[in-house]
Amino acid sequence: MISVKICGLNSEEAVSAAVTAGAHYAGFVYFPASPRHMPLERAAALKSLLPHSIKSVSVLVDPEDALLALVQVTLRPDYLQLHGRETPQRLREIRKNFPGLKLIKAIPVHHAGDITAAQPFYDYADMLLFDAKAPSPSKLPGGNALSFDWSLLGGKSFPLPWFLSGGLHPGNVREAIRISGAEMVDVSSGVESAPGVKDAALIASFITAARYEA
Repeated sequence: MISVKICGLNSEEAVSAAVTAGAHYAGFVYFPASPRHMPLERAAALKSLLPHSIKSVSVLVDPEDALLALVQVTLRPDYLQLHGRETPQRLREIRKNFPGLKLIKAIPVHHAGDITAAQPFYDYADMLLFDAKAPSPSKLPGGNALSFDWSLLGGKSFPLPWFLSGGLHPGNVREAIRISGAEMVDVSSGVESAPGVKDAALIASFITAARYEA
């Protein structure tokens, strides 16, 4: 079965929609430049609405240790998604300083060489997330409603579980899964009626489409 992560949840209604539709992962963004940004206390309140079957993901961009400590205490996420320019060495430091955090490393993709850039992270991440590389200039490393050539992942094998992300929506997620071979998908802007505003009907349609067995 395809696993689905709904990212950028920022309201009780959005969390309820993700739970009702059967999401496996729920993402909460802490990045002030994003329209999906929330204070950690607010994210913690929304996380408390999740059943144990749905794993929480705190999405951060190039976080310093002080922020990580605050996230660990306040939000207690099941996973930490690093969506910036973090290096393998930085992930190693985070593992050492915060051994209780499980790490998802986002890999920006534009061409085939970007896929191989994931290799140095194999020893330090628990999961990978392949997302479309942000345009230049852009304030957001993700959530830009852009996709990449899914065939770059087709036939590839990785030692870690991985998400496909970037430009996915209810109308293309099945094709994206078929071409890429993804078993896990991540969506944010593709289930929104406006930037940062999740749409319950789109969330339900996305999960239904992702799980459809032809």
